[in-house]
Amino acid sequence: MPRPPTTQQFVLDELRRAILSRELAPNQPIRQDSVAHELGVSRVPLREALKTLEAEGQVVYRPHRGYTVAELSLADLLEVYRLRELLETEASLVSATKADEADSATVRAELRAVAEAATNDDLVEMIAANRRFHFAILEPADMPWLMRMVRTLWDTTDAYRAVYYNAPDNRSRVLAEHEAIVRAFEARDGAELAELLRQHREHAVAALRATLSDAANG
Repeated sequence: MPRPPTTQQFVLDELRRAILSRELAPNQPIRQDSVAHELGVSRVPLREALKTLEAEGQVVYRPHRGYTVAELSLADLLEVYRLRELLETEASLVSATKADEADSATVRAELRAVAEAATNDDLVEMIAANRRFHFAILEPADMPWLMRMVRTLWDTTDAYRAVYYNAPDNRSRVLAEHEAIVRAFEARDGAELAELLRQHREHAVAALRATLSDAANG
């Protein structure tokens, strides 16, 4: 697999993958010398990548202690998903009116990619394919400013998605819901598409609320 176009992007992708796969767990310190050595890079692109992750809320910087992986927060999750609901509802309503057959083919391809990753029990690829699937549905709206904000919100919650997909029942639910979402997209039914996406997010939040509450009480 070729490296991304810049060293900083390579480091950023590797750190995100490590957080998603729980190689770097919540509250775990990030040892910059060790990470830089492992990735074969200097500390300069590593520091820049960490600043990006800090802005996304995925890592936290504390003076004299350095960077640690952010702890999962139910309050943060609820706020981000509420913002996603507002933005993605608007995008899905517009996308349904603008999408064409090429867009449908892209969505179908990503639907298969999510299912294949789930079958292979490849959590990291399932999360990546899921993101491509959702963005393939929303991007035909051709609303670049809105989509920039949506991307930022998705970046901040990838770690939660890893927790959600870790449960086989959740993976099965996601696949079934994706099929219904695609049918609404292909029917160009914006109201149905927006409603199915709302339910899809709601189910994720409910499962994560239970998981995070159990972790807090355990």
